[in-house]
Amino acid sequence: MSARASHEPVATGSRREAALAWGLVLPALLAIGLIAIAPIVWTLWESLHLHDLGMPWLGRPFVGIENYVEAVSDPRVWSALGHTGFFVITSVSIELLAGLLLAMTLDRLHRASGVVRTAVLLPWAIPTVVAALVWRFVFESPGGLASALMLSSGVTPPTWFADATAAWLPLIIADAWKTTPFVAVLLLAGLQNIDRALYEAAAVDGAGPWRRFTGVTLPLLKPVLLVALLFRTLDALRAFDVVYVMTGGGPGTATEPIALYTFDVLFRNLRFGFGSALSMVLFVVAFLFALVFMRAFGRDLSLEREG
Repeated sequence: MSARASHEPVATGSRREAALAWGLVLPALLAIGLIAIAPIVWTLWESLHLHDLGMPWLGRPFVGIENYVEAVSDPRVWSALGHTGFFVITSVSIELLAGLLLAMTLDRLHRASGVVRTAVLLPWAIPTVVAALVWRFVFESPGGLASALMLSSGVTPPTWFADATAAWLPLIIADAWKTTPFVAVLLLAGLQNIDRALYEAAAVDGAGPWRRFTGVTLPLLKPVLLVALLFRTLDALRAFDVVYVMTGGGPGTATEPIALYTFDVLFRNLRFGFGSALSMVLFVVAFLFALVFMRAFGRDLSLEREG
């Protein structure tokens, strides 16, 4: 009886702590449910209906997966997914490389570092629409700065936004210019957490700058690099504003990502059912990428700890 009596206060205290913990967490869970989960569930339900405001007499009948079947058979969807993949791979690669170089440069600065870091962060602080407009003026043909510089060098510039290939260059430059500071700030935080004694020990062992970079900096910076890669990839997958302002997906649909096509279906063609299906496709692609990435990242960290 005495042992049982001694365990009862402990169990009661644990239940009270658990109840208090759930009470503290519950408001945050409710907010997440209302802000994130509820819209996803509503979009999924909408995607299972034929909801076309252009033909209101059809009503809103349940059609099951017909919208998804149409999405799979629509060549414009596959083209938009291909454009999205190209944009993600190209822009994120440039941003990681440029962000690493910028972070290493900032890490070496000691004088006026606060002023320099503030100047570096300015592109990130500018609204994306404003940055896209500025870069559109830079590449505007034939009077833009880029075309003028090429003409002064004896090179005939392309008609940037009328050429299906050349139109990608302003888009990628604008996105990289805007978001490289974000990557640089993340990597700079990682660089400043590396113990300087490791570089000194490597130098004593005869390691040159390149060897110190590959043997010390990159391995210790790898977790931060992977986090920056995840953030930027998820953000680039839903690229919309910079493309909408600079090219509108043109010429034709040559630079149209899946987010812009979804916008056209939803708000220009008013096909809410099909547009919701496209939104779910984009959500599933981003979710699967994040899931695979986080599992691989967690496995990699566990292997490093075991090693």
